[in-house]
Amino acid sequence: MKLSVVIVNYNVEYFLEQCLYSVRRAMQGIEGEVFVVDNNSVDGSLKMLAQKFPEVKVIANKENVGFSRANNQAIKVSTGEYVLLLNPDTVVEDDTFSKCLAFMDSHPEAGGLGVKMVDGKGQFLPESKRGLPTAKTAFYKMFGLAKLFPHSKRFARYYMGHLSNDETNEVEILAGAFMLMRKETLDKVGLLDETFFMYGEDIDLSYRITQGGYKNYYFPETRIIHYKGESTKKTSVNYVFVFYRAMEIFAKKHFGNSWARSFSFLINIAIYLKAFFALVSQFFHKAAIPFLDAVLGYGGLAVVSYFWGRNIYGGSGTYPLALFAAVLPIYILIWLLSTYFTGGYDKPYSIAKAILGVAFGSAVILVLYALLPETLRFSRALILFGMIWLALEMSLTRFIGILMGNENFQSKRTDKKRFLVIGSPEETQRVNAILGSTSIKPDFIGLVSSETQGEAPEGFIGNLAQVPDIIEIYKITEVIFCSKDVPHQVIIDKMVDWHASNVDYKIAPEDSLSIIGSNSINTRGDLYTVDIKAIDTVANRRNKRLFDVLMSGFSIIFWLPLALMVKQPVRFLKNAVSVLFGRKTWVGYCSPADETQKLPKIRRGVYNPASYMEKDTDPDVLNQLNLLYARDYTVWKDAEIFFRSVAAK
Repeated sequence: MKLSVVIVNYNVEYFLEQCLYSVRRAMQGIEGEVFVVDNNSVDGSLKMLAQKFPEVKVIANKENVGFSRANNQAIKVSTGEYVLLLNPDTVVEDDTFSKCLAFMDSHPEAGGLGVKMVDGKGQFLPESKRGLPTAKTAFYKMFGLAKLFPHSKRFARYYMGHLSNDETNEVEILAGAFMLMRKETLDKVGLLDETFFMYGEDIDLSYRITQGGYKNYYFPETRIIHYKGESTKKTSVNYVFVFYRAMEIFAKKHFGNSWARSFSFLINIAIYLKAFFALVSQFFHKAAIPFLDAVLGYGGLAVVSYFWGRNIYGGSGTYPLALFAAVLPIYILIWLLSTYFTGGYDKPYSIAKAILGVAFGSAVILVLYALLPETLRFSRALILFGMIWLALEMSLTRFIGILMGNENFQSKRTDKKRFLVIGSPEETQRVNAILGSTSIKPDFIGLVSSETQGEAPEGFIGNLAQVPDIIEIYKITEVIFCSKDVPHQVIIDKMVDWHASNVDYKIAPEDSLSIIGSNSINTRGDLYTVDIKAIDTVANRRNKRLFDVLMSGFSIIFWLPLALMVKQPVRFLKNAVSVLFGRKTWVGYCSPADETQKLPKIRRGVYNPASYMEKDTDPDVLNQLNLLYARDYTVWKDAEIFFRSVAAK
């Protein structure tokens, strides 16, 4: 047997599916085998493999044994002359395997091979070719000198920036996303070191290949897409510790204790510096705008209160300290919380939602104001000033974000998605239906023929050769390739060629309900699928929980009058308590839910969309109700189902 492909999977079903479709094409004409080692995924990966890829040899672990051990499990039982370790979040070109095998056959000194990798927007990934992380190389990488001098042989050696991205060259380290190796090489130098749970194992094995007398090559004559970042986000503190600890293990293993101690000292400095910057980055990513609103909101309101107190407040000078130390912070907190619950802190940030939050918070404050003791009732004008100031401040900060072109802010011009679907009439219509089944609500969907010449079919706006003009004329934001009709070489070619158009790219695998892509190398790949429902958005999950809490509080407070309306008042009260503490939700799916629909998980409901309907409803009708409830969810649906169900009882 010529080739054994080994893929380790952990909860990335849709990426794995797309990867295997590309692998199936690339294996045509090659005597080979494909292994998928699943590290105890719970996302339906195993079921998908059984249904769509019966030819794949599956090793299903009962626990997550890590990347190295999982790969070794398959390597030990593989029979190929060559072994390829391939990540599940990759897409290979149709001739990737044949080209790589031909190169290895003609270069007997080659022990390992890596290829040119691009991200989901067609941009070259520098880790396609890497150097050995010696102390100097690691120092230059950790402290940013490699970025400052990306083509320097000295400073950029970690990514071998002095070597051309388009020429075959000998390299020191291969990327774990695609490592093609001779089986005889692995028999000589050993398999992956299972001391490395994640990260570092590719560096270790690559180094041992060179120590065993073989060479590693970077081979750019074929390319793969590597969506990257599916398991760990590189800005996370966890990634920093795991990755740099792996570097420390590598240093101790290969460079001796004395050298390793110096390297370990350097590594620990880097760990804590990187961890600090990762925490700062996470804070600014998640909490910068709320923090800015809190600081500017309190500062502005405190200044207004000071001058208002000196000139207006009862003629007795400034307000007491209690206003500044307690009352104003509580006001600000209420405004911020109400903004959060109205979606004002959902990305992309919206001016309208922020103003709605301020208005809602002002109403809450006015209600609480009436309940405060006389000593804490300061001028209502301060609430009015606070509402005006917060609305202005939030509007201004978000407007500045829009002017700066920050993707975390939105305007009406950029809020809508405009799609271009490229493929045959059958496939483009199928993808069109998938988009219509999600909660995306596209502003425009244009169909383009995968042919490069000739007149486009009826209902199509052009062919593949006309796409650059179509993107400009129709203001396209995302291009979707139907991989059944468009070869992966062409897909990658076009992603690179059209890069200046600044659109996002996605791939719709054949016979699949998913559409996969990635907007950057540092973010999780974007996924459009009929399994993504409106109920699964951050905003709707938050709104659903808020509704549960409010209705539970209402039900408990007014239980006595409600007891006259419901048939089982004691059970109703128990349900209200269960919902309040998060053990149930007021509205859930009809039971039993069809698992094949793969609806987003929610808590078991007290009521469901069929609660007030006729009993013994047909199961197909119940499944359809579940689908519609999940896909078109709004909090008002919960309110309608709750009140109608209570009344029906």
